[in-house]
Formats: sequence, C-alpha cells, structure tokens
Amino acid sequence: VQLQASGGGSVQAGGSLRLSCTASGRTFSDYSMGWFRQAPGKERQFVAAVSWGPGRIYYADSVKGRFTISRDNAKNMVSLQMNSLKAEDTTIYYCAADYNRLDSGSAVRGAHYWGKGTQVTVSS
Repeated sequence: VQLQASGGGSVQAGGSLRLSCTASGRTFSDYSMGWFRQAPGKERQFVAAVSWGPGRIYYADSVKGRFTISRDNAKNMVSLQMNSLKAEDTTIYYCAADYNRLDSGSAVRGAHYWGKGTQVTVSS
C-alpha cells in the first residue's frame, strides 16, 4: 500500500486545516486508517483512527471535539478535519494503514504502512 498525504500548511490559532491521505496498491477497505504526528526528536503520538469495517473511530484525548476523521472507501481516501487548531498541534502529521486496529498503542507498535509526513504549523 502506498499512502500519499496532503493538505498541511500554516494557519493561525483557532483556524482549520484538512488533511487527506490517498491509498493505492491494495483493497483500501481492508485496512484501518489513522493519523499520527511526530515532531523531530520527539515521540510519535496517536491522533485518530478509523477501522476497516463498521467504521469505529478513535481519537486522542488532546484532539477530541476538535478533529474529525473520516474515510471514503470509494475514493481510497481518509481525511482529518482539524478545527480550533492550537499552537501545540504544530508538527508533522503522518497517515498510516494497518490490517489490525490502529489506536493509541499503535504509536509505539507502529503500523504496516506509513505515508510521508505533511507539516502543520499553527501560529499563536
């Protein structure tokens, strides 16, 4: 599976950005999809994930109520709508795919597939 993320950029605090990740190479609907973030030299953090089947969704506490993850299997795409952005959301965001569930533990376990990161910068 190849993952291509897009949509990063710069925004002022309180603003919004939408990240998208397009997958190719395998049956997209077989995979859990998720977003993680990691600043250089820091630990990877789980952000959000959506399962392959019934669409169970998981969020990190730090983004609940502000971020929304969604998937469109017809377009092989997973998106992350980020609202009410804060300066502490500034970092590089990565899209991931896995046959198994993605959740906060995946930040340590890793995932089968990773896309290249996209930078999000929130200025206060």
